[in-house]
Amino acid sequence: MKTMLKATVSALFTTALLAAAGPAFAADTTLTIESWRNDDLQIWQQKIIPAFEKENPGIKVVFQPTAPKEYNAALNSKLDAGTAGDIIACRPFDASLELFKKGQLTSVNAIAGMDNFSPVAKAGWSTDDGKTTYCVPVAAVLHGFIYNKDAFAKVGIKTPPATSEEFFADLDKIKADGTYIPLAMGTADQWEAATMGYQNIGPNYWHGEDGRKALIAGKQKLTDKEWVEPFTQLAKWAPYMGDGFKAQSYPDSQNMFTLGRAAIYPAGSWEISQFDSQAQFKMGAFPSPVPAAGDPCYLSDHVDIAFGMNSKTKDPAAAKTFLTWTATPEFAQLYSNALPGFFSLQSGAIAQTNPLAKEFLSFRDKCKSTIRSTYQILSRGTPNLENETWNESANVLNGTDTPEQAAQKLQKGLDAWYKPAAQ
Repeated sequence: MKTMLKATVSALFTTALLAAAGPAFAADTTLTIESWRNDDLQIWQQKIIPAFEKENPGIKVVFQPTAPKEYNAALNSKLDAGTAGDIIACRPFDASLELFKKGQLTSVNAIAGMDNFSPVAKAGWSTDDGKTTYCVPVAAVLHGFIYNKDAFAKVGIKTPPATSEEFFADLDKIKADGTYIPLAMGTADQWEAATMGYQNIGPNYWHGEDGRKALIAGKQKLTDKEWVEPFTQLAKWAPYMGDGFKAQSYPDSQNMFTLGRAAIYPAGSWEISQFDSQAQFKMGAFPSPVPAAGDPCYLSDHVDIAFGMNSKTKDPAAAKTFLTWTATPEFAQLYSNALPGFFSLQSGAIAQTNPLAKEFLSFRDKCKSTIRSTYQILSRGTPNLENETWNESANVLNGTDTPEQAAQKLQKGLDAWYKPAAQ
């Protein structure tokens, strides 16, 4: 009897301890995050995950990134096979919308903190009618160019270029000096040719949101001069990209710049953290040069990343706990400064501490913001306009397609499945 009494007391004591510990997440509950941000692995492991786990004992997090070019296909395969992680890093608009339509992402409307985001911030991860949001918005990224200040001083460039003419004049100076490769970019991975090339300079030619919306409405075509001219400008980059750029991968380009071998890096603000940790020289940034002095400036200010829940997660309660945390101002402050260059989409102001991030953010003061032209609606069919733009941007730089041929191929592909509502 005494033995039974001791056992009962012991069991009750153990139960009380477990209850006092809070929510019943097993000590080894683990959430896996799928992402394309492989550059961020160390920051997640050293800063973001420890902060979450400290606030949420009993939930462990594993950040499991895939290379950007392979992410969409790899994620789709995992989701279809039922092997994807619990938390999904969501690219904006069509790719993630398709996952929601297939039932692979869940609504986040009920997640606490969603009122911290404006309708514009949520638009990249909401249904067309705006009624359902399926990923918690995290950050936007800005486009422009990062430059080596030592290189500019060496060749006598006093101020960054503001016009296309000045841009190419500066490239000529750098090339003539011979110390630095003028532009650090390759075409082996294709996506950077489009993302940091075509989509970087393009808004100044198709006039940002005006052109993007006109393309969706069928009032403009990719064969119009506003859309061909960015390819024409892009083709002119090739002589400044160094020998072997056709075989040069994205990491190769990053290394070329941070090792001080190149003067200018066509960039997204997402590069800031890695570049700060690796470059041994002072850096500056400038927005995409306008076609001519006095022309309005347009900025690719792109809603970039959000987090959603895999509908087949084995730990929905833990996944919701993580998503709720990402909707807090505390997470926004941590993320924005742990990963400078990813600018929070929450409505509250976030203090930026990184000088290069502040410089990128200043572009918003003089340029009109727009998003990448291929992301909303226009990449829902086959062929996928976003992926085809990667290919054609690389082809133009490689000289295998003229700007006109690239534009014709893209428009033909779009015409194969997309019928604008205006027609």
